[in-house]
Amino acid sequence: MGLAGIATSQPGFAERMTNLIAMIVLAATAAVFAFLIPFAMHRSYLLILARRTRAEIRDPWPEEDLPRVTVQLPMYNERAVAVRVIDAAAQLDYPSALLEIQVLDDSDDITVSLVAERVAWWKARGVQIEQIRRAARIGYKAGALSVGVARSRGEFLFVLDADFVPSPDTLRDLLMPMQDPEVGMVQAAWSHLNRFTNWLTESQGFLLDGHFLYEQGGRYRGGRFFNFNGTAGLWRRSCLEEAGGWQSDTLTEDLDLSYRAQMAGWRFAYLDDVQVPAEIPDSVMALELQQRRWAQGGVQTGRKVLPALLRGPFPFAVKTEAVIHLFGHMAHPLTWFLAILLFPSAIARRALGLDHLLGLDLLLFGAATVPFILFYWMAGEERGVARRGRFRSVLRTLAMGIGLSVPVTHAVLRGLRGTEDAFERTPKRGSSEVASYAAVSLPFGTIAKVAMAFLMTGYFVGAVAGRYWGQLPFILLFLSGYMALGLPELQAYISRRLGSIRLPGIE
Repeated sequence: MGLAGIATSQPGFAERMTNLIAMIVLAATAAVFAFLIPFAMHRSYLLILARRTRAEIRDPWPEEDLPRVTVQLPMYNERAVAVRVIDAAAQLDYPSALLEIQVLDDSDDITVSLVAERVAWWKARGVQIEQIRRAARIGYKAGALSVGVARSRGEFLFVLDADFVPSPDTLRDLLMPMQDPEVGMVQAAWSHLNRFTNWLTESQGFLLDGHFLYEQGGRYRGGRFFNFNGTAGLWRRSCLEEAGGWQSDTLTEDLDLSYRAQMAGWRFAYLDDVQVPAEIPDSVMALELQQRRWAQGGVQTGRKVLPALLRGPFPFAVKTEAVIHLFGHMAHPLTWFLAILLFPSAIARRALGLDHLLGLDLLLFGAATVPFILFYWMAGEERGVARRGRFRSVLRTLAMGIGLSVPVTHAVLRGLRGTEDAFERTPKRGSSEVASYAAVSLPFGTIAKVAMAFLMTGYFVGAVAGRYWGQLPFILLFLSGYMALGLPELQAYISRRLGSIRLPGIE
């Protein structure tokens, strides 16, 4: 056979390159699933752990032996909710001689005068309450709490963020397990003041219920390390001080201190039946600001504490769970990569003649999503959410998580690089019609989410044209997530720049 015959009998260069690219795409997709599916299956594992039982002392503390308690209310420009939380703290059912309240007020707006007026009002009625202000907001929330600890007289410290509204008996309920001297912190669950304000708050309700019921509950009942949630928790002063106190070198000072305290030998307790109502972020901007801070701070904390924890004399199960816990936000970049590879992987499979593996494709997607659906469905069941419409709400929760994958990925990368950013509080609405502040520029995350929405639209058109029917449900899920979180931000930006312009279809 001559050279010409050999050339025509071999695959052309273009075909070989097409096959090579297809194999690279499928390999990348397989790698994403290889990391993402374990994150999903871990949700099922936490469901199992949460079914275990663990007893705590739940008898009331003898009245004659009640300890002194300091309530700490850290806040910064919280004019919408400051008075409400001060009133709730002042009305806690506890002897006034043993209760002191610190309003750790770093504000530089009208909040300062609102707090001063309310503090004076309660002080005139016999409540031990003071407004503590600093010359500079050094260390942000952690810095304010440190100053409060130094000035406090309480054996126990009850921390409440400004948007929380504890019932009068909350403090006594949290004190009960503290009769065990080995317990260093008791965490309450959160309930939601505004769960049904819009689809975003409803979706976060499922997200938070899943977190408290199964992440916190599962880790606690399984004997793993879990964390103080930054608020609605009671600290033993000696535990806090022995662990090194509040430190501001991460954006999640609560998570950092929690791990240092448990590594020092203290035990934490979680009481799911003690619930403190709080406000859920009701705008995309507020939600993303909160999630970015939690993600970046979680990775920062992992980089800080894991080396010592992994070298320490802790059970393998504790170490494994700590790694998953502290780096759990890595699921967000994996989700973003999966979105990008979603349709190209189907094209690659067809190019290589592997259409018969469609069932495996669906199985992998199912393994990556069904555990989350079950996780949030069960959370709704435990919290008594009506079954009618719940599946739709759970799908919205998944879509919200997909939409968050873009901005949270950026935060994860900053955490991995060790970037130090300022602590930005989550805007609170309270009873006002608008949140305390709003973004004035169009963030990169918004541009990226809108771009992903356009990409998913292109994928949808291509899937219909190419009859890739098995891809359509997943493309629609990703499309809805990026549109739902991207377009409202874009609309808000356009409205501020050009006037009240409404974009269709994003109510």
